Amino acid sequence: MPVAVVLKGYPRLSETFIAQEIRSLEKAGVDLEIVSLRHPTDPTTHPVHGEIKVPVLYLPEYLYQEPLRVIRGWLAGRKRPGYLAARSLWIRDLKRDRSINRIRRFGQALVLAAEARPSTSLMYAHFMHTPASVTRYAATLRGIAWSFSAHAKDIWTTPDWEKHEKLADCAWGVTCTEAGFSHLRQLAPVGTKLRLLYHGLDTARFADPGVRHSESNGATAQQSVNLLSVGRAVPKKGFDVLLRALAALPAEFHWRWQHVGGGAGLSALKRTAADLGIDKQISWLGPQPQETVLSLYRQNDLFILPSCIAAGGDRDGLPNVLMEAASQGLAIITSELPGITEFITADQHGLLVPPDDAPALCDAIHRLGTDPELRATLAAAAKVRVTQEFDHQNTIQPLISLIQEVTGAN
Repeated sequence: MPVAVVLKGYPRLSETFIAQEIRSLEKAGVDLEIVSLRHPTDPTTHPVHGEIKVPVLYLPEYLYQEPLRVIRGWLAGRKRPGYLAARSLWIRDLKRDRSINRIRRFGQALVLAAEARPSTSLMYAHFMHTPASVTRYAATLRGIAWSFSAHAKDIWTTPDWEKHEKLADCAWGVTCTEAGFSHLRQLAPVGTKLRLLYHGLDTARFADPGVRHSESNGATAQQSVNLLSVGRAVPKKGFDVLLRALAALPAEFHWRWQHVGGGAGLSALKRTAADLGIDKQISWLGPQPQETVLSLYRQNDLFILPSCIAAGGDRDGLPNVLMEAASQGLAIITSELPGITEFITADQHGLLVPPDDAPALCDAIHRLGTDPELRATLAAAAKVRVTQEFDHQNTIQPLISLIQEVTGAN
């Protein structure tokens, strides 16, 4: 029976893990329809997006832009047995969250309930905040089951009351880190079906590059250490901290840094780099497709992701870019945060530094940058860990089983 996968936006360069999952479900024979709350904004896509052939339904991003669809959805919804229950649910939520976004969620849910395929038997949301709300309202209207996959920001910035009620109401939920799972389990009523399910890495897309070993140690310009980061320019990625760390490196240590990613904070980071006098050593590459990022992993000496907990609680879970870098034999420096430490063990698979600690990050960069042998040792261990313990093919079957339990598909 068809499953509607509800996403905040599709396709998105920063959500490769979701595209990876959708493609695997599609290949396994699950009958999918993608539902996106927003239209795409990225300048390019990954190869996996081109392989996905399932239909995509774009809901009205803003209700005033497509009023006729919203009205048709409301007229159709009023005739459904679940309409009063869905409206009551939404009104109860609206009283605790008096926002335009909450109103938009119900309008999008009316359109989703009206336009999703009639035979849809499960609505499955990625992210526990806005997408799960739209999914919950629409599924209630339809009188069908719904489920969610929770990740990072959605877990830590959604109010506890909302998480508790969604956990009580869903058919099942999954989340991708032990830290997130423990938090949600504390809020979940008895009987909630909640599973820890890592996304893992589709290692078939990140082929083994073979033995790679750089002798660069930063001693001369010819031995410059090449640093790479991949991530959006948003506060939780900590790139402002990284810039301060780079500026504090010894003058005799030669380095270059490449950044891949877009984000609202990109201009501010560029200004900071110029103010610190290090902009000539930095290349801002912007958003890039997966094949370009793969090539960059193979060209660089050290991968850095200085994640932190942003104001309001936003944070990373287990960023896929860490597993991608590890699969390509690239040594890693990242932050000692829950989620990340489930993959990177300090001084075994990479170096961990406290978040928001520019001096510690500077020391770690200098330590690994000047020690090619240590880089090779840590990179080799991380590569084994991702291929043996975090392969996506080993994590997709439990998700298929959860879907089959609800849809009755074999």
